[in-house]
Amino acid sequence: MPNTQTIMTEKEAAAMLAISARTLQAWRVSGGGPRFLKLGRAVRYDRDQIDAWTASRAVASTSETTQAASTAGAR
Repeated sequence: MPNTQTIMTEKEAAAMLAISARTLQAWRVSGGGPRFLKLGRAVRYDRDQIDAWTASRAVASTSETTQAASTAGAR
């Protein structure tokens, strides 16, 4: 279970990733993006999950971006 100090709101997670909250919402619907917690109706993000997802998206060259894009929904 995540530490409560690492739990973020959708708005906080979006700010951390420098994207809009709307993008996070779209990723949740499509199955892409970082894993999230559903607490009743509230959606929360664990910082460790965001860090892991971000690390999994790292590439060493532009030729790798095609492969990363094809696995955008992979968790």
